[in-house]
Amino acid sequence: MNLKEIHRVYFVGIGGIGMSALARYFVAQEKQVAGYDKAPSKITEVLFDLGISIHFDDAITNVPSSFLDSKGTLIVYTPAVPKNHSELNYFLEHGFLVVKRAEILGKITENSFCLAVAGTHGKTTTSAILGHLMQSKMATSFLGGIAENYNSNLILGGAAITVVEADEFDRSFLQLSPDIACITSMDADHLDIYENPAALEESFVAFAEKVSQTLIVAKGLPIKGLTYAIDAPADYRASHLKIESGKYIFDVQTPSGSVENIHFHLPGKHNVMNALAALAMADVYGVPLEEIKQQLASFKGVQRRFSYKIKTADFVLIDDYAHHPTEIRAVEHSIREMYPGQKVLVIFQPHLFSRTRDFIDDFAKVLSKFDEIALLDIYPARELPIEGVDSSWLLSKIDTEHKKLVQKIDLVKVIKNSTAKVVVMLGAGDIGVEINQVTDHLLNSMHHEA
Repeated sequence: MNLKEIHRVYFVGIGGIGMSALARYFVAQEKQVAGYDKAPSKITEVLFDLGISIHFDDAITNVPSSFLDSKGTLIVYTPAVPKNHSELNYFLEHGFLVVKRAEILGKITENSFCLAVAGTHGKTTTSAILGHLMQSKMATSFLGGIAENYNSNLILGGAAITVVEADEFDRSFLQLSPDIACITSMDADHLDIYENPAALEESFVAFAEKVSQTLIVAKGLPIKGLTYAIDAPADYRASHLKIESGKYIFDVQTPSGSVENIHFHLPGKHNVMNALAALAMADVYGVPLEEIKQQLASFKGVQRRFSYKIKTADFVLIDDYAHHPTEIRAVEHSIREMYPGQKVLVIFQPHLFSRTRDFIDDFAKVLSKFDEIALLDIYPARELPIEGVDSSWLLSKIDTEHKKLVQKIDLVKVIKNSTAKVVVMLGAGDIGVEINQVTDHLLNSMHHEA
């Protein structure tokens, strides 16, 4: 596949976060771009504004006619698209060049100096921080979330350096050609894809072997590389952590120097770890420590990662993508750190029947740490229902009296009826869309009450 010979790129599942970054990239490369997605979203609206033709009914007759010429047309699809998708099958049967998103990312990174961020948690925030740190080097960054500083999942730079989020789902990160990489975490996840945690670990070992120059790993992971940690011996060590006016201040010791009084605005120690991983990668690449310090202070975060939707003296509404027990625990820790002693209501939408089943006891344990719990139905994403696996089962295992099942239509009422000053809405499904309507309703009623 020679990308120079490609004139048109068609995306099956163009509204996905990783797919849309590639779509933007190819528009910037002056290719013709079009695509299909199952439903309109904020992302498809933005792509539409860039002049990309998008439709939402799966039918080959909806594909712009110029894209039906297999010569010079590339078809990119996401593994989330069902096997019986008629457009995808048409392209497969009619001799088109059809590749997964990961293969294209692999091709782009093959021709550039690639900094890749892997890990079961933290990779979106870490790669967004790293993309921000690599701005003076003109890196192009493909992100798995919308970076607040750029309001985009693509930070456009030159073609010589790329920053990518290396996704372990479907083992797709093994398509990449990383020069500098980090692994943030290796918790069991995606057990619908991996037979067991050992298989997941093997894929991370295979990824580590692909790194041509330097691998950086969170201390304690069973893979050799430069290590990073907070208040523990490591090659990159953060110390003297303190919180002042809602931000962290800390020092970092590196293998060759040190930097003091770094200011960082994202809550939670897990985010200090993410910042430390990004700092280590940028330092290994050659970005000066003082410049890294300045960039960390100006980093605003990633949408749906502890994003404040409402923040007043009396009430806080937080939106977060957390959908695995480890991620939920990190959010709960951050809230307790920022709002000690406050009552907290969590509204959680479980994501995938298989993940709910595989981690049912872990979900119950971490959700029990909140003061009030409201559960939505499981968001199925790519799955069919599994008998006996539903939100009632999860609710029955949660150890608190203040718990209930709720419907999306009742979310505003649930929040208003609660005395909790801090409300957090969690999940990777369409709760991310719901929270915008909830925010609007709450702000309107606050305005009227005022």
